[in-house]
Amino acid sequence: MGQRQKKGRPVSGWLSLDKPLGMTSTQAVSVVKRLFGAQKAGHAGTLDPLATGCLPIALGEATKTVPFIMDGRKIYGFTVRWGEETRTDDAEGQPVATSDVRPTREAIEAVLSEFTGEIMQVPPAFSAIKVEGERAYDLARDGEDVVLEARPIQVHRLDLVDMPDEHTAVFSAECGKGTYVRAIARDMARALGTRGHVVGLRRLLVGPFDEASMVKLDDLRATHEEGGAEGCDTHLDPVEFALGELAEVRLSEPDAVRLRNGQSVLLRGRDAPANGETVFATVAGTLIAIGEVERGEFHPSRVFVGA
Repeated sequence: MGQRQKKGRPVSGWLSLDKPLGMTSTQAVSVVKRLFGAQKAGHAGTLDPLATGCLPIALGEATKTVPFIMDGRKIYGFTVRWGEETRTDDAEGQPVATSDVRPTREAIEAVLSEFTGEIMQVPPAFSAIKVEGERAYDLARDGEDVVLEARPIQVHRLDLVDMPDEHTAVFSAECGKGTYVRAIARDMARALGTRGHVVGLRRLLVGPFDEASMVKLDDLRATHEEGGAEGCDTHLDPVEFALGELAEVRLSEPDAVRLRNGQSVLLRGRDAPANGETVFATVAGTLIAIGEVERGEFHPSRVFVGA
């Protein structure tokens, strides 16, 4: 029997979606995959349904580069309402604790340093973290008492942006992989002697994808109506857009044949990357592989087909 043909187009690239309010990240990927008629799609970093903003979506061969986006820095804008902690640490959950304390600007600015740098954070019970193979939010929704371990995270910057009134404060945060903004809000409120939860959250940047690169879902739908699935391709960034932090090595066509067969390639010249470095290889401007350099040889770890 012949190999079963995949449904959809073999389209590859990155879409920086401006995820709308109320939609899960999985739902967003499903809609985008259908509009592009793509064979394969995935996202780089979950956004809560009540969050909006940058959701990088990988199509086709770009799914092989998702880890490089997941590891990138992220910038969020978020609003905290003081006086009430909820079960989900956002506006969706039931209240679990209240306080009459409303922190001053001076008090807030005084605790910001406690939540920057490398800190230990207990993720929200309602999160995508797996507990014995189950998602924490599934267990929490089933009424189980979910206790997650504290883990190290990196917060590069945390700023107080605005205080519209005594009950709310607006922040900007730049942080690394695995950081939960809802947990920052929860813990910051407790440190201020009150309680709090996130009432607004927008992701402004993920790795190389910023606000200027975002495409609204309505605009993508309009493009589809005018030009079909192929017309949507105008919104895509190339697969290698995710690899901006890596060095590029340019190889010959015979080298490409070896790489596609999973074989290593000898790197020549004084500008060859250092041992242990992860790099990506191109031939005539086409992405061929990602791999590691060992003793002057490029060893492919991911090989791309028609990227």
